[in-house]
Amino acid sequence: MLAAFWGQTFFIPKPKFTERDMPDQTGKVHIITGGYTGIGLEVAKLLYPLNATIYLAGRSPSKGTTAIAALRTQFPNSRGRLEFLHLDLADLPTIKASAAEFLAKETRLDVLLNNAGIMIPPEGSKSPQGFEAQTATNIYGPFLFTQLLYPLLKKTAAGAETGSVRVSWAASLAADLVTPKGGVVFTGSGANEEVKGDIRGQIAYGQSKAANVMLGVEAARRWGKDGIISNSFNPGNLRSELQRSTTAFERLLIRPISYHVSFGGYTELYAAFSPDITPAKNGAYILPWGRIGKYNTALQNAIKPVEEGGEGRAKKLWEVCEKVVAKYM
Repeated sequence: MLAAFWGQTFFIPKPKFTERDMPDQTGKVHIITGGYTGIGLEVAKLLYPLNATIYLAGRSPSKGTTAIAALRTQFPNSRGRLEFLHLDLADLPTIKASAAEFLAKETRLDVLLNNAGIMIPPEGSKSPQGFEAQTATNIYGPFLFTQLLYPLLKKTAAGAETGSVRVSWAASLAADLVTPKGGVVFTGSGANEEVKGDIRGQIAYGQSKAANVMLGVEAARRWGKDGIISNSFNPGNLRSELQRSTTAFERLLIRPISYHVSFGGYTELYAAFSPDITPAKNGAYILPWGRIGKYNTALQNAIKPVEEGGEGRAKKLWEVCEKVVAKYM
């Protein structure tokens, strides 16, 4: 645990993969959830000058419009295209319409960056469907959105350069440090089984981030044959809007070990585009500011399939998520 904290917080190597290493993105289509603020916006700043088509997905049309205007002003010579896509990851019944809106406009999807999330909202926060807020927003919502876009990802991969079509899931150092035993725990049984949400906010956050690691690995196992790369990443300890629900005192405590949000953009750029992540490294875990690493041994064992001597929780999480979101597909 201490090694994970130290290695992902202090003396981090400078980014080795930057926008200067990127090819032109003309004709490529990418979605960044939470793309109009924070880390997501930093990624957009790296991609738009390369002429990418970028959908900034999120709940706020006004923030989306403001970000798009700012990007166009900052990069007037870009031949790319910017679009806002309304997406509320907490409100599961609305997600199908968001995916349908995108699918009606585009015939390809090269990269889906599941960047959006919430961290430790006010105690007792629930989604519109009654799920613990972080569980809905950070686990079920991204899972459902990705499932709805999977057929287009598969179609795109069939005609794209090997390893270029990707889904990247936002994890966190919290996945290493503050999770329940096993990373993710479940409650209920049969059709009513779900991720346990009635746990302390910080632990629920860590659980949701461990779940993103698991979904990244399980998607790689299931969709690798389709030419899709799936991975997860810890963007780093950053000063961003993700901390909006923390207290001023908490922000003061973490500020000395927090970095400018632009560094997180390089972590995500690496996860989504680096040629280091080949099909042989599908399911990789990316550390700040763009390097392949490992999560703790307990989480590794939780993710490993039962037939390989592990706990098989990644497979189980996928199946539980399928049951939870089935009515919204």
